Amino acid sequence: MDYGLAVIILGLLILLAARLDRVETRKTQGVAIINDGDSITLGTERIRMRGIDAPEYTQTCRKNGADYSCGTLARQSLVRLIAGKPVSCTGWQRDRYGRLLGDCTAGGKDLNRAQVEAGWAVAYGDFESEEAIARAAKAGIWAGTFDQPQNWRDSHHGEVVEKKHGTLASIGDAVREIFRFW
Repeated sequence: MDYGLAVIILGLLILLAARLDRVETRKTQGVAIINDGDSITLGTERIRMRGIDAPEYTQTCRKNGADYSCGTLARQSLVRLIAGKPVSCTGWQRDRYGRLLGDCTAGGKDLNRAQVEAGWAVAYGDFESEEAIARAAKAGIWAGTFDQPQNWRDSHHGEVVEKKHGTLASIGDAVREIFRFW
């Protein structure tokens, strides 16, 4: 009976591996146009940085009793991180706007992680430990008070809250994508 179960599991693993090639990973690189704190454009490819959520460009936050343009500062943080270097993004999922959900680097630096570490984006499925460090250091948006970007979008634009898109969400999406072809 143990051999039969092993054969079944092996067969399922072979089928799973055969279907993995249908999940198309896309890599794009070039000079980035920085749209806001978590989205860029490379050529014609619009990219939403996976696993993070930065304040919207027009979003304001509050620090020392005064409002400030945290969305603009989040974008400026990403501009500084990229600093004119070529950007490379890899991903396979798309968000509801058709943007590639990408893991992006510039000059060897993980831009997604760096935005969270700098305190200009919140963890959105990944980077929870980096967010905890930024929060404890009161870096970026953590220096004051703010609406979570997803909540701000919902209250200001009436948009449906987007689902998280971190590593665990990606694994679940990959499994669903594989079985969708059967």
